[in-house]
Amino acid sequence: MRVGFLQMRCKFGDVKKNVKRAVNLLSKVNNATVVLPELFNTGYLFKNKKELASLAESVPDGFTTKQIKKVAKKNNLNIVFGIAQKVKKEIYNTAVFVDSKGNIDSYRKIHLFDREKLLFNHGKVLKVKSTDEGKLGFMICFDWIFPEAARTLTLKGAQILCHPSNLVLPYGQKAMITRCIENRVFAITANRIGIERRGPVRIEFTGKSQIVSPEGEILVSVGDRSESLKVIEIDINRADNKNLNVNNNVIEDRFPSCYSVITNK
Repeated sequence: MRVGFLQMRCKFGDVKKNVKRAVNLLSKVNNATVVLPELFNTGYLFKNKKELASLAESVPDGFTTKQIKKVAKKNNLNIVFGIAQKVKKEIYNTAVFVDSKGNIDSYRKIHLFDREKLLFNHGKVLKVKSTDEGKLGFMICFDWIFPEAARTLTLKGAQILCHPSNLVLPYGQKAMITRCIENRVFAITANRIGIERRGPVRIEFTGKSQIVSPEGEILVSVGDRSESLKVIEIDINRADNKNLNVNNNVIEDRFPSCYSVITNK
């Protein structure tokens, strides 16, 4: 199975430019599953809900989804990308999935980071999507810090964690290595690069997009300064082997009755 990520530098508010840049880069590959960053088309530092609403789009009828759908069908791609999704009066930080046939699904971010809580509604369902080649589980950025999210996706059958991100903390990428080891799955983290300034607020994205194996091996990674499109071949069946050794299986060795406090409010 061919999988990859697109690490981008995005310009806040310039949706057409950001989407055009992504489409041009995606046009260079075919027959692959590719993950793009979180909120890649709008940028991240929204000043308020009004500004966010002006840049949010509907799914599947919004501009960004339509443009990504075209390149997905033309180049036989499955694409996961992050946008602000407008649903009536609510707005979600959403990962949209478009497959090579033009079918569309989406996951709404559950664990909102910092000021996102003031702007977005949170999602309520962790989702896994089957493709012709493998099963994809969807996470967005800060979902990485909650091991329950990755474990739930694994128990739902995910073989690859697709992880659109705007990572700013220095250890998110390293944590995804642990998520892969403890669940014996692949993970594709697609991050942004560059600095975004809005008024007195400044944030710097950490780049270092990566693909990690079920054993925690970094199969491919990039730096923190350059746009990069990387596609590699993986053996998806490796994610079906949950054995750590001849005596231990990371799923079968669990004792769910001991973990009930996790789900208690």
